[in-house]
Amino acid sequence: MANHLGTRIIAFYLPQFHPIPENNNWWGNGFTEWTNVAKAKPLFRGHYQPHIPADLGFYDLRVPETRIAQTEMAREYGIEGFCYWHYWFAGRRLLERPFVQVLKSGEPKFPFCLAWANQSWSGIWHGNPGQILVEQTYPGLKDYAEHFYAVVDAFGDARYITIEGKPIFLVFRPHELPEPEKFTDYWRELAIKSGLKGIYFIGISSESWNWWFPHEHGFDAAVLTNLQPAFDWVFQPRYTFLDRVSRKLTQKDLRELERYLFRKPRIFPYADAIKMAIPSLTKNFAQYPCVLPNFDNTPRSGLNGVVFHNATPELFQVHLRQAINQVMDREADRRMVFIKSWNEWAEGNYLEPDVKFGRAFLEVVKDEVAQ
Repeated sequence: MANHLGTRIIAFYLPQFHPIPENNNWWGNGFTEWTNVAKAKPLFRGHYQPHIPADLGFYDLRVPETRIAQTEMAREYGIEGFCYWHYWFAGRRLLERPFVQVLKSGEPKFPFCLAWANQSWSGIWHGNPGQILVEQTYPGLKDYAEHFYAVVDAFGDARYITIEGKPIFLVFRPHELPEPEKFTDYWRELAIKSGLKGIYFIGISSESWNWWFPHEHGFDAAVLTNLQPAFDWVFQPRYTFLDRVSRKLTQKDLRELERYLFRKPRIFPYADAIKMAIPSLTKNFAQYPCVLPNFDNTPRSGLNGVVFHNATPELFQVHLRQAINQVMDREADRRMVFIKSWNEWAEGNYLEPDVKFGRAFLEVVKDEVAQ
């Protein structure tokens, strides 16, 4: 059993598991993430699909008892809090109901923070990437103020996760903010006027965006999505690689390699992915590692999907331990590791129990942050 006492494990949380009018209009009445999860089928030999939830079942996040059960489970296995994905489109909010109920009711008494998923919604996962469902725009200071006051009550809640006494706020695509410092400076100003100590801004970055440095854009830190190199490998055709090796292979071997590299869905061994994803945090600015227990988005995107094949609790433990070791020498409130995710079921990316592994992935977290 590991002894990583004091590590702050924060799990991203998807609020998609309840129907909303927009999804009803786009995808049919009653649509939630469970719609895609339940109809998923294996697409190749040994493909683990469908992923069926176990202990918590096909839940509805409008039900308070469900949200309480989730947090009781998370707490039992060493997770400090949830990072709720938050959707703001120039004054329009989507999927806000579960978190609003958590905030207004005061239940469950479990730490939380917010991450702004600042990207347009499209039909990409349903075979129609050119269809823009909701466009992400940045109208300016008036919208920034409306956005801040829409979430300031959450920042002042005793459950809100902080660093240096400041509520943390994550931005999914910080590099897409047209004037990031104007946004962060204005929010910090509004936070001080609202009686807060400020805002601790964290941009969700990746090794492939190595030109994005948080302090140069008004942010305090970055969450490093360490599996980005593996995603790049499977998303981008490797013509350079093929050209390099083609002279050393027979035509038959080359055809086999091409079929492997460009087959659909794109398959990448999870064991190899985590080897590429060893955290390499820089000392020049604050970074927090982010780990993936598993990934398979074929329930959403079918043959256009990506599969990190054969993800197991044992391999996840290696991945998580590497990330934790990167932060253990920090001050207590900065020993933070993010997990993506608690419940991204349609991406095959979750910690919640399923019928195959039960609570095994949660047991890994508990083991690594043993009391």
